[in-house]
Amino acid sequence: MKRLDASESNEDFLARLSRAARQEQFLHVVSRDEAASRFRAAVPHVALPSESVPLAATLGRALARDVASPIDVPPFDRALVDGFALRSSDTLGASEAEPARLGLNHEILACGVAPRLAVEPGTATTIATGGMIPRGADAVVMVEATEIASSEGSMAIDLDRAAAHGQFVGYAGSDMARGETVLRKGTVITAREIGMLAACGLDAVEMVRRPRVAVLSTGDELSPPGQPLPAAGIYDSNGAIVSASVTENGGEPVPFGIVADDEAALESAIRAALSECDVVVLSGGTSKGAGDVSHRILSRLGEPGILVHGVALKPGKPLCLAKAQGKAIVVLPGFPTSAMFTFHEFVVPLIRSLAGLPPREEESVEAVLPRRIPSELGRMEFVMASLAHGRDAPVAVPLSKGSGSVTAFSQADGFFAIPAARAGLDAGEPVRLSRIGAGTRAPDLTIVGSHCVGLDAVVGRLAERGIRARTIWVGSSGGLAAMKRGECEIASMHLFDPTTGRYNAPFLTPALRLAEGWTRMQGLVFRPGDSRFAERGAAGAVAALLLDPDAIMVSRNTGSGTRLLIDGLLNGARPPGYWNQPRSHNAVAAAVAQGRADWGVAIESVAGAYGLGFIPLVSEHYDFAYAEDRAQEPALAAFLALLAERETGALLAELGFSLPEAQP
Repeated sequence: MKRLDASESNEDFLARLSRAARQEQFLHVVSRDEAASRFRAAVPHVALPSESVPLAATLGRALARDVASPIDVPPFDRALVDGFALRSSDTLGASEAEPARLGLNHEILACGVAPRLAVEPGTATTIATGGMIPRGADAVVMVEATEIASSEGSMAIDLDRAAAHGQFVGYAGSDMARGETVLRKGTVITAREIGMLAACGLDAVEMVRRPRVAVLSTGDELSPPGQPLPAAGIYDSNGAIVSASVTENGGEPVPFGIVADDEAALESAIRAALSECDVVVLSGGTSKGAGDVSHRILSRLGEPGILVHGVALKPGKPLCLAKAQGKAIVVLPGFPTSAMFTFHEFVVPLIRSLAGLPPREEESVEAVLPRRIPSELGRMEFVMASLAHGRDAPVAVPLSKGSGSVTAFSQADGFFAIPAARAGLDAGEPVRLSRIGAGTRAPDLTIVGSHCVGLDAVVGRLAERGIRARTIWVGSSGGLAAMKRGECEIASMHLFDPTTGRYNAPFLTPALRLAEGWTRMQGLVFRPGDSRFAERGAAGAVAALLLDPDAIMVSRNTGSGTRLLIDGLLNGARPPGYWNQPRSHNAVAAAVAQGRADWGVAIESVAGAYGLGFIPLVSEHYDFAYAEDRAQEPALAAFLALLAERETGALLAELGFSLPEAQP
């Protein structure tokens, strides 16, 4: 943006500033249904042309046309049991009292052996399951229905029951007849269909061509995984997520890498993608900001250009849908959660249609909300949630992480929608949770509360025993509240009660019990060499820092035990950085290590992991609350038993934690 000069009036400058702030963005926010309607009207959602595909590569793809069997399957009459091929007329009247005796031909018909001898009247030929029925035979008897004859001379069998015509014979073409349509156009190939096609002798099949989907990530801040991360940089996770989702839905991702926020470079990359691919997907470049240039490029790539820019979704409002050169261009929001919701809403249906695949059959599970969820009127909101075992029904626990969170999708079992006409959903209200990824089975154990690397290790040991636990970090008070709402089986906590001088137990209700965990040292963390901490104890260091206007702290989230410790330490003071309130010890250590803050409070083991200085404050008890009436549930019982094992204590000691001593 150019600067204000003497020839420009304040009114002109304000008008130009307003235009720049809008950046021609969100020209007209439309509903989700209107956006889908415009996109489908402009971009045909129909299958691409066919291509010949080797049989081994057809798995998961759609047939482009009907398939008729070129041969009979089986290609000959064959035995369905191990036994003897014979003429049924030779067995009439056979019984245990008067068995029919048949001479054995000198031939054994195993699978793959063509008969040399015909079965003449009064004879039989030994045959294996799948063996070719010889000329003259019209039935097979099981070995168990015969006995080897004891007479002298040629070998023979005695049969004690009559055989029906066609008994235990599989006729040529009984499975698939020559010319019979065995698979229909649009069939999605699984291992079963591959078996059918192989049985027909086909080594290649006409399949719907997989759509080639260009995947571009935009932003000066992005770096590819595996490369050193520069200051203020982040790794490109969207490119990997989108590519995997394209493959998952029948497309062929074509990575175009990371493109900087340079208009010429981005336009060149998009034009190259349009020339090579069927669909172009970008992430980033949709929200208001100086680096977002996608909308300007799309307007000059060809008609009709931008179809929708701004959809009444949360998350996902900045979505941009366009068409140029006959191909769809989708610009996803940059935040991972927003990107994936909008990708699944708008791009997945297109990719599957182009690939000839049916719409996704989303599995869902009904669950109840443990608390009220407010929402913004006028925007459909998608809420990610994890499943927990409630006493009477599954509980959908909303995840509080925002649209910039990468881990939110991995922690979520699914999502539910709040309609645009609702201002929220009430506690106890049923919701239908649409699954994400690998199903909707709730974890065996949900642990909510304060984070500790020691708990990470214990949960790892639990996983080795086949028990899947999910951990959600909301602070000690938040975990205890979640426990009381029935959102979890365990609340991890380290809350100090100054009245009793005890940790955790004073905060329990009569229905809750406490499992002792371990003790850990909390203290001040700072960068080594900072003279403000030299030869000072915790109280002296904090007093000096409060007098230093340049000292920036990093605090902790409301409801955490560490936050209570910090507030007691500050005694009402609110120094610079106090309102920076991350949810974990690691986040505090990272802020100090990277120079975004000068000091904070974290546990000693985390300080060591980040190479920080440490001044001890207090040894605290880190324990676990649980409902007494659920103590015998298998997963919870296994966790409690694991805490008591000697090996667990040794593991915690290696991490710098101690087993608790009796509290006063």
